[in-house]
Amino acid sequence: MVEVFIVDDQGPFRAAARRLVGLVAGWRVVGEAVSGEEALARVAEARPEVILMDINLPGISGIEATRRIVDEHPGISVVLVSTYAAEDLPPEARTCGAAGYIRKDHLTPSRLREFLPAA
Repeated sequence: MVEVFIVDDQGPFRAAARRLVGLVAGWRVVGEAVSGEEALARVAEARPEVILMDINLPGISGIEATRRIVDEHPGISVVLVSTYAAEDLPPEARTCGAAGYIRKDHLTPSRLREFLPAA
């Protein structure tokens, strides 16, 4: 079972992402957070394999939260999600240690499967 943690400050997106993860065989949501700080506090307890991380969050950004999570938990794959076109991503998004980026309107079960942890 691939365990997924969702970080986004918008409830409707978290609900949609939760439903989407449920469509991927063998994947399940193990937690959610509405800020980078909350994600940092809860990830060690939830122990997900994949995190869907919004870039724009209240408090510390998703990019900074990703950098800290990857440093503290190197086995976790963090996938950045946002509404940016890939070419418009902030430069730090490419250097924060994220496993990749998916534009929110391109988030599908097949795109999620691209981030299956290595066996």
